[in-house]
Amino acid sequence: MEEQVTNVVQQAAVYNLTGEQEKKEILRHYRALLRAIRYKFKKGDKELVRRAFEIAADAHKTMRRKSGEPYIIHPIAVAMICVEEIGLGVRSTICALLHDTVEDTDISLEDVEREFGNEIARIVDGLTKISNAIGSNSSQQAENFKKILLTLTDDPRVILIKLADRLHNMRTLDSMKREKQLKISSETVWVYAPLAHRMGLYNIKTELEDLSMKYMEPETYKDIAKKLAETRRERTRYINEFIRPVKDKLVKGNFNFDIYGRPKSIHSIWNKMKKKGVTFEEVYDLFAIRVILDSPTEKEKEDCWKVYSIITDEYTPSPERLRDWLSNPKSNGYEALHTTVMGPQGRWVEVQIRTRRMNEIAEKGLAAHYKYKEGSADEDRFDKWFGQIREVLATQDTDTVDFLQDFKISFLAEEIYVYTPKGDVKMLPVGSTALDFAFSIHSAVGTKCIGAKVNHKLVPISHKLRSGDQVEIITSNKQKPSEDWLNIVVTAKAKNKIKDALKEVKRAIADEGKYILQRKLEGIGAAFHATNIDILVNHYKLNSFLDLFYNIAIKANDLKDLKEFNVLGDKLEPPKPQRPVEVPHVDAIPSYSKKDSELIIFGESSDKIMYTLARCCNPIPGDDVFGFVSTGKGLIIHRTTCPNSPSLMANYSHRVVKTKWAKNKEISFLTGLKIIGMDDVGVVNKITTIISGDLKINISALTIESKEGLFEGTIKVFVHDKEELEELVARLKQLKGIHSVDRFDAE
Repeated sequence: MEEQVTNVVQQAAVYNLTGEQEKKEILRHYRALLRAIRYKFKKGDKELVRRAFEIAADAHKTMRRKSGEPYIIHPIAVAMICVEEIGLGVRSTICALLHDTVEDTDISLEDVEREFGNEIARIVDGLTKISNAIGSNSSQQAENFKKILLTLTDDPRVILIKLADRLHNMRTLDSMKREKQLKISSETVWVYAPLAHRMGLYNIKTELEDLSMKYMEPETYKDIAKKLAETRRERTRYINEFIRPVKDKLVKGNFNFDIYGRPKSIHSIWNKMKKKGVTFEEVYDLFAIRVILDSPTEKEKEDCWKVYSIITDEYTPSPERLRDWLSNPKSNGYEALHTTVMGPQGRWVEVQIRTRRMNEIAEKGLAAHYKYKEGSADEDRFDKWFGQIREVLATQDTDTVDFLQDFKISFLAEEIYVYTPKGDVKMLPVGSTALDFAFSIHSAVGTKCIGAKVNHKLVPISHKLRSGDQVEIITSNKQKPSEDWLNIVVTAKAKNKIKDALKEVKRAIADEGKYILQRKLEGIGAAFHATNIDILVNHYKLNSFLDLFYNIAIKANDLKDLKEFNVLGDKLEPPKPQRPVEVPHVDAIPSYSKKDSELIIFGESSDKIMYTLARCCNPIPGDDVFGFVSTGKGLIIHRTTCPNSPSLMANYSHRVVKTKWAKNKEISFLTGLKIIGMDDVGVVNKITTIISGDLKINISALTIESKEGLFEGTIKVFVHDKEELEELVARLKQLKGIHSVDRFDAE
């Protein structure tokens, strides 16, 4: 959670407030919270909230945030987000006010339970577990994350309050050190933004992604924000032009509605630019038009389709861009009708149609979902999702980062909807295969699966499914799971069941190895007991008895060297080495302390520290980078914008160290440029003249392909630093007919 600073006098000076002013500031925040929640108060609630505020204020009274402001302002702000932006009630407000007390102050969980009861104490305990989970070492982190998820399925408010806490921390991240900003942002984009999305909190998910990008890719973020600001007036004019005829028709149709244009998030615009390889100017859907209807529940779908008809009468729709989440809502409760139409001036425009109820669920997610669900006996999609998580946690026996990775893929990804032969719908994460589907039906179906029929066509078990597919699984009693199945499936349930089945097979084979070992030991006069088996496990450098028995059965470990062991009574003694073995000298990987992490410089002083540049992102001097202490390869340098950086920083933050470049014009670094432009006589000559002739940069490789008047070239060059690369890009862009010049990670 937050780093606290206890030097009150020094920090008060930074915050520039007197004691009286601070008290007024704290009370102003507290009163705003009371105003926001007062309509939810029942008898005695106001007193409980006041008591929680007093306890938190007293517990945190000597604590300051990094910005210097009194710490109590943070829990009040978290409570405010819970009430106003997530729509939670009084119990959650009390938990939000107390969420840091058990972890950071002298107040115990027993104190909270005594004062507020078991329900609130349980939620505060869940929040404390989350705080301990993130930022500890990786295996412990995964173990704690499992505890959190159990709490989530028991009481989802734990995650909702934690998301509010994370959102406020992200909003106030400016006062943190750069490396702390990077770690927190990576963790946010890796775990918390997808979790917010899965809980249906679209606004919070979007803001978390944007704020993470602000710190992880500051230049790109500022550039897109600036361009959005510059084009605001033009966009507003266009939106008004688009809305005018639609609005008139909706009024004539006697609809009660709101219609407005909403800008897309900076993060989603950046994703689109990367995915489609286009510039900001070429991203057509910088905004979406939203129509919000006042409709009675029984007429919601009918009214949404009527509005769709009105809009598509006015503007031509793109048939493949219709998204119907009215008939089949997302598993996080999201319902809406999305379409993309050709608007004025030949521009594509996305239109979202939904009712007030659907809009509240879209903005406040789970909290709103349960509000509207009251009185309904149906098992809803959230309940099914929680049920799937419970099932996986019950069988999950690993405590490694693999668990976090599996959870992210299985439960935080977008879903597809697939149908059984009888027409029942199954929700699976994007990327699921026919084998995942088989395991989602039943583990017995999965383990015997030999293929499938998708839309009546025969496909292999590795076939990737798409939304709308109808799948029939083909099984055989002779089929058995194999190791390579683990690379075919993406769902956690399928992976766990395959691992269980493989263990069973391994146990059956290991029984044979156990019998062989027993005879061999008895043959040399040694007993078959745990101590002797343990000696053999260590001797062969294995992990368990099972591995030893299995290796003996498949003849991976030869028992001939048992002759070299001494037998004292019935006990084995491992063979002693004949002579001392000389171990060749290897430079040890430096162990990095906190102080080292502040001081590491590479470039001129590269001889002092072993490091390698990551092949996944090929950093060059001037890039924003961090060091990652790997096992076996020393320090690996990654760009902060590397595709792997969020995962590394979120899962292994204790192995990430701060690094910076030193000026060194002696060393060259390989990087790549992709150039697209109009094909013209002498274009290659012009490009090479700038690179080799004008800027004296060495070219490693150059390929140019020409097709129908366009050319696409990739050039690998050796540059000294980012400044030199930027100058090269600028010079190439000035050439006539060059459409785009983009860096790519050359290998």
